[in-house]
Amino acid sequence: MSKDTHISMTSNRPYLLRALYEWIVDNGLTPHILVNAELAGVQIPAHAVRNGKLVLNISPTAVQQLDMSSDSLSCSARFSGQAMQVLVPMATILAIYAQENGQGMMFAEDMQQAATAAEPDDDEPDGKNRDRSHLQLVK
Repeated sequence: MSKDTHISMTSNRPYLLRALYEWIVDNGLTPHILVNAELAGVQIPAHAVRNGKLVLNISPTAVQQLDMSSDSLSCSARFSGQAMQVLVPMATILAIYAQENGQGMMFAEDMQQAATAAEPDDDEPDGKNRDRSHLQLVK
């Protein structure tokens, strides 16, 4: 396959999210997600949002009917004692981590922009002078 061939792939975020969720739960820890609540499509109670972000406990004991599809995460969760339906598009999930020790992963805020930025410009055939990688080391 030549270097110039661009193969379009689906986002890896849903796959990583499901795998890390399972890993955190299998280790007896509490999975939390960090959501950018300012992006379109997020359906969460406004009073739970702080500085445009929401930390949501998605452990099996905290939510019901958890569904992590390729497009979104949905569940029923309690806020101030009231059960509410939550819908979080995958693109709005910024991180998943274990509450107890912080182990997990952060995601780029805009996966599509990150993928586009990683491609060489036409002016730069060898890809030099690109911005730094969007990946972060999570300890």
